[in-house]
Amino acid sequence: MKRKKLLISLISVFAVVAVVVVACGIYVSDYYRAETEVFANASAHKNITRNINEDGNVVYEPDNPIAGLIFYPGGKVEYTAYEPLMALCAEKRILCVLVEMPFNLAVFDMNAADGIQGKFPEIEKWYIGGHSLGGSMAASYISENSDAFEGLVLLGSYSTEDLSDIGLKVLSVYGSEDKILNREKYDENKTNLPDDFTEIVIEGGCHAYFGMYGNQEGDGTPTITQSEQIEITAEKIAGFAGD
Repeated sequence: MKRKKLLISLISVFAVVAVVVVACGIYVSDYYRAETEVFANASAHKNITRNINEDGNVVYEPDNPIAGLIFYPGGKVEYTAYEPLMALCAEKRILCVLVEMPFNLAVFDMNAADGIQGKFPEIEKWYIGGHSLGGSMAASYISENSDAFEGLVLLGSYSTEDLSDIGLKVLSVYGSEDKILNREKYDENKTNLPDDFTEIVIEGGCHAYFGMYGNQEGDGTPTITQSEQIEITAEKIAGFAGD
């Protein structure tokens, strides 16, 4: 009788584990994929070198870069969807490293930026940033590595870490039609940023249009195009990092 109860208990445990594993597999395999136009648009820029390093990260390197940007992608978004943004930033002389995340979730590798700066010793000014969940993870990373960076770039995101007194520049950009960003939490967490942080609202922009991965479920209706939002964002990042 004891053996039977033990067998039943083991079967129940294995069944629960199997369900969890299957559920996790389904969750991580359901993500937003980069649109096919991404690669054509990103490769159209001249005087910029595009490379994929041994970690799978995409590097956009311009001639004579004035700063570097490490970028964490949004949650459940294929990281290559942000290549057009990186290419435009590189066109404005910002070397960009677009980080590939495990299962397209930055929460699984918050420290993915480790070691990147050492590969580009010629870059004196570094920034880190990201979109949505990627931005929050970048903020967490910079809270523990503030000496290595000039500032933080948040796109449709906020910091849950207190960065108010660590002497960093912060740029926060979001679209006026963004319905994914939790505005209540965004406003609450503004106190975690320096008093002089730069906030930019892109009129007509939405949450998904920082990358090229189509519409995002629950997002607002944009009144500008993806290309327009990406161009505006690249201009703001370049102005921020180039100061």
